Amino acid sequence: MRMVFRWFGEGNDTVSLDQIKQIPGVEGIVWSLHHVPAGEEWPMEDILAVREQADRAGFHLDVVESVNVHEDIKLGLPSRERYIENYKRTIEKLSRVGVKVICYNFMPVFDWLRTDLRKPMADGSTALFYENSLIADVDPFELVKRIQENSELSMPGWEPERLAHLAELFEAYRGVTAEDMWRNLEHFLNEIVPVAARCGIRMAIHPDDPPWPVFGLPRIITNAASLRRLLSLHDDPANGITLCSGSLGASPDNDIVSMIREFADRIPFAHIRNVRVYENGDFIETSHRTQDGTVDIAGIVEAYREIGFRGYVRPDHGRHLWGEQCRPGYGLYDRALGIMYLWGLWDAYSRGSQPIVK
Repeated sequence: MRMVFRWFGEGNDTVSLDQIKQIPGVEGIVWSLHHVPAGEEWPMEDILAVREQADRAGFHLDVVESVNVHEDIKLGLPSRERYIENYKRTIEKLSRVGVKVICYNFMPVFDWLRTDLRKPMADGSTALFYENSLIADVDPFELVKRIQENSELSMPGWEPERLAHLAELFEAYRGVTAEDMWRNLEHFLNEIVPVAARCGIRMAIHPDDPPWPVFGLPRIITNAASLRRLLSLHDDPANGITLCSGSLGASPDNDIVSMIREFADRIPFAHIRNVRVYENGDFIETSHRTQDGTVDIAGIVEAYREIGFRGYVRPDHGRHLWGEQCRPGYGLYDRALGIMYLWGLWDAYSRGSQPIVK
């Protein structure tokens, strides 16, 4: 596996490239142009600026997360064609700086959803938390307000320009079904996958987070059956998956290990993180350590080792440790600890039963 680390850019991240360089085995940054609104073509000069920063630090830019999909594409509106053309041109530009994987998602309105960004844990750390019953009762507008007030840094998936039109978006999705979303996703893939394939880039969809409908909005990338359907929409290696153990792991019905084995050749990018799921449907993000959550992280790394995985991996969300002030879920310390845990598992499985040579 090839270890990478998500970085939000100079001035938009509490973690520096110099700090990332000190984490063993990290070879690249996972990046995006977070200031570019969804649907707009990425400026080449901005792409080159990030490449220059990465080059100075000795990192590659192989993985982009994310090139956001405009809501008009998800809704299947006539205006989608303009945004799809912008997306194609962005793919072509990214290929010029060596990008190999583009992570994206097809979640309506919210890219992810939590009810508390800093839930206190027993050990004194805090973590992202989802309270199942609260979602059923809370006004989404109040939740958005509370989440935004508790984060000084921009949060991908919760961009101000999108949430400023929240009422209009909810109205636009009124009556939109899961099958409508599937048809619109198929149209999108038929347009962009041939471009990505020609450019040597693999598209990698991220599962819905959490993997079930919220606020009456349909969500379609939630389990193994939906991943099979996705891959069948456009049967090309350029149509792939970002297999996120945390997003899928929020549902106890999902067997991540079996998904890795089934979709082995269609996973160019993996997010590995742990969550603890409670009987009432709540879940909290824990350390990466297997015993601390309900996701079989050890089994997941073992499965990647068994299939000879050579794709990109990043530790996903981490807890907030030792008083660190950081973007929710994206501090330095817990993600660095997570990387070393993943490397430890990988090295142990790679060594197998071979004797230790001194």
